[in-house]
Amino acid sequence: MSTYRVEMVNRDGQVLVVSAEQSILAAAEAAGIALPFGCRYGVCITCAARLIAGKVEHSRTVALKPEQLAADFVLLCVAHLRSDSRLQVGLESQWELYRNPWRPTI
Repeated sequence: MSTYRVEMVNRDGQVLVVSAEQSILAAAEAAGIALPFGCRYGVCITCAARLIAGKVEHSRTVALKPEQLAADFVLLCVAHLRSDSRLQVGLESQWELYRNPWRPTI
């Protein structure tokens, strides 16, 4: 069974080891790392993250638009690592996905 390392750059560089058969979200939960999620099926964007480096397989993603996929967004609930990777996770990675009414405007 292949395993890969993912660094969460905006979580103080925390590194998680993920099985190729396991979603990134499931691996994070198993390691006690709390990340936002909603549906676990790729149909909402609650668990969206930005892939900074590496490769993921996320063909089950439904909620992301083509331009969001092109901007390297992935849904952690259906994303499976295919190489060692770096991700920006949580709310910090989602600001470009939708207008957040609680985000302060500058």
